[in-house]
Amino acid sequence: MRELAHTTNDEAREIMAEISVGLNRTVALAAPKIFQLNHRLGEQTVVKLLVLLLKSFVDSVRVPDKLGPADIIEVADTLAQTYTHDSIKDILLALKEARMSGTIFYQALDASQIYALITAYFDKKAAWLESQHRDRKAQATSLEYSAVAQLQQLGPQLVQHLQLRIAPDHPNADLLRRKLSLTKQQEQRGLITPAQATQSRADVAAANVCKPRADWQPRPETQQLIDARHRQEDREIMDRYRVRP
Repeated sequence: MRELAHTTNDEAREIMAEISVGLNRTVALAAPKIFQLNHRLGEQTVVKLLVLLLKSFVDSVRVPDKLGPADIIEVADTLAQTYTHDSIKDILLALKEARMSGTIFYQALDASQIYALITAYFDKKAAWLESQHRDRKAQATSLEYSAVAQLQQLGPQLVQHLQLRIAPDHPNADLLRRKLSLTKQQEQRGLITPAQATQSRADVAAANVCKPRADWQPRPETQQLIDARHRQEDREIMDRYRVRP
């Protein structure tokens, strides 16, 4: 770790530059978090990575008074302990944005300036996350309103479709189906107006409802026919199963 903090490594700077290509908040957000890397790689390895990152950044800043090796190690350890639920790419992006935005260090770069850069980055990240949340919420609300509007438009059609579904056991099923088919053909050919077609379908929907009547009783002459039919059926059954001598 001390060697990493002491030695200027052009190859390490090139690696960090390659990693930062295409790096943005979305990529940094999806990267493994520091606490996850601590479990996978070990805390010391994570601090070494941060030391390498900080050393590359310090070397890229052209000021006479910079952080020394001990300062770099201390800052790396502090960052590893402070931002456990953020990624190393977040730290890299924070330093990249500071460098690309033209931050002026006035002939010196110390630990407090590094902390200030990182803090400012995470403040902007928090605002960005809040904005993303509001956008997703607004989009979800818009989709919900759109779905409700579509249901409101399709609602009457769905209701009419359900009302015109004729049950197979309806006593007048064939007659009602023929009436619907005839209404459709007449409307398509312009033989009846849309209002007449709507009324015809409403009549079918009303006739499609079979309300049970517990108090229904046949007329006397109808009851006589029913009784006669029952007696005839009884005689046929008796004749069929009568024991022959």
